[in-house]
Amino acid sequence: MKQQINEYGQPVGEGLTDWKQREFPGDMHYIGKYAIITRLTSAHTKELYEVYTNSDPANWTYLSDGPPQEYAAFEQNILSKIASATNVFYAVLDKETNKPLGIFSLMQIDQANGVIEVGSVNFSDALRRTRISTEAHVLLASYVFDELQYRRYEWKCDSLNAPSIRTAKRLGFTYEGTFRHAVIYKGRSRDTAWFSMLQEEWPERKRAFDRWLAEENFDEDGMQVEQLEVFGYGERG
Repeated sequence: MKQQINEYGQPVGEGLTDWKQREFPGDMHYIGKYAIITRLTSAHTKELYEVYTNSDPANWTYLSDGPPQEYAAFEQNILSKIASATNVFYAVLDKETNKPLGIFSLMQIDQANGVIEVGSVNFSDALRRTRISTEAHVLLASYVFDELQYRRYEWKCDSLNAPSIRTAKRLGFTYEGTFRHAVIYKGRSRDTAWFSMLQEEWPERKRAFDRWLAEENFDEDGMQVEQLEVFGYGERG
């Protein structure tokens, strides 16, 4: 794209004369081949508690909260997430069983600038490293870009959280840098790694995921035949 120059001979960004503030995310119910994404409700609490208590407690190391210890406290935690005025939480369901296996949220929502972040990703062991998990992220990105029409989608995590960094790169997010001493949580200092995906990058990512998620790309045991990078992008592993 040709660089735009203003009347003073200075380079400036692309004009967005028809830009309008984006809608705040809300209720949604997306159904994919393997996953269902829907607004988190109290009806998901019991089954989430069961699946989380059967997961590795190390999964909570880089989250702001910890593994569930008893049901009443977990229920209150879920209710506080549902009531949040800043984060919108969604449950990830296995389409085959209709059971919730994890949650994530849309947060840091900047409607004026069309910027939004996916965060608070808490996937149980039954969901991690599955095609349901991958499709859940694809469905949420589709909601952000295709329906809500946001311009920028962000992923942030502890710079020491290697699995989260691998996932961000695999999903097509671009590393932008590390913000040092950005957060204090659980009595620890956190440097935050920043990643982003732009609206104009999404169609290419979506085409690759559609091909990877095709039923013929999985064997009878649900194992992938071809890895994501075969379809045009993504990191091996």
